[in-house]
Amino acid sequence: MPSSTTPSLSILLPTFNGEPDLERLLPALAAQEAVGELQLVAIDSSSTDRSLELLARAGAEVQVIPRAEFGHGTTRNALAKMARGEILVFLSQDALPADKHFLAELTAPFEDPQVAGSYGRILPRPDTDPLAARTVLAAPEARAEDLTRELEDVDAIWSLPGDQRACHLRFNNVASAVRAPVFADIEFPELPFGEDFAWAARALNAGWKIRFAPRAVALHAHVYTPRQAFARYAIDAAFHREIHGHLLRPNLASVARGLAFELREDARYLWPRMGLWGLSWHMLRAPGLRGAQILGQWWGSCSYGQAFWPEEGPDQGGSSR
Repeated sequence: MPSSTTPSLSILLPTFNGEPDLERLLPALAAQEAVGELQLVAIDSSSTDRSLELLARAGAEVQVIPRAEFGHGTTRNALAKMARGEILVFLSQDALPADKHFLAELTAPFEDPQVAGSYGRILPRPDTDPLAARTVLAAPEARAEDLTRELEDVDAIWSLPGDQRACHLRFNNVASAVRAPVFADIEFPELPFGEDFAWAARALNAGWKIRFAPRAVALHAHVYTPRQAFARYAIDAAFHREIHGHLLRPNLASVARGLAFELREDARYLWPRMGLWGLSWHMLRAPGLRGAQILGQWWGSCSYGQAFWPEEGPDQGGSSR
């Protein structure tokens, strides 16, 4: 039975066939220090492995939904409605806290009453595929510098070029926390992608601050096949095109430059870590993966394929103003 007391934190997990991930994540959450009482809540998309058993053993409150009903924003909003905590912690099932202080560090920014949300530093696990690890380490969420974002002039963010605006609105639901009363007023929009960015825009526009908490380290990486990389980067590019008016790969010349850059960075990353043999092996794989990634960005930038907004325009479904 759920406790009648108010927990300090509610840990919110969307899960699906996450047995290997949950076997690592759930004990890591149980070992967290200096965070008070925790509530563990999960919405599971009809897993067929031992995910439900592991969640039950960890004391989680679980709701099961058909797999087809999952949505990044929709499911997380439903999780928040099940939560009783003062702070809502959103985690991906395959994120792993790097130490026992992860939750304390992730929620420390809420000592400032103007902070609406925080998100943690993302690093790859030591056993992550090297090409995937290089991608993670190149992302802004891998940096070690503390950062606070706020808007003194709400209109100023929309006067920035699209690429700069996208950087200012960064938020990452792999490992994030939101003040519960704020989330009651500002939920995640129901988007096919980028609900965390869109939420950050709305919170900033409402006068709140967003904090990047680099001492809260979560280990996480997506290892994509070329087909998966194409789809992932295509929808990301469509998001930036339709939300921010920013074309990641506007033409084939930018595709060529992007591919050359990615392959050069792969080689620079691999050589000191893996030597000639490792460099040779992984660089045989790199053109297929990076080619799919860059072509996906071009495809999404040029609005080929399915539109980002499935049934409605951005003014209806995702405008953050």
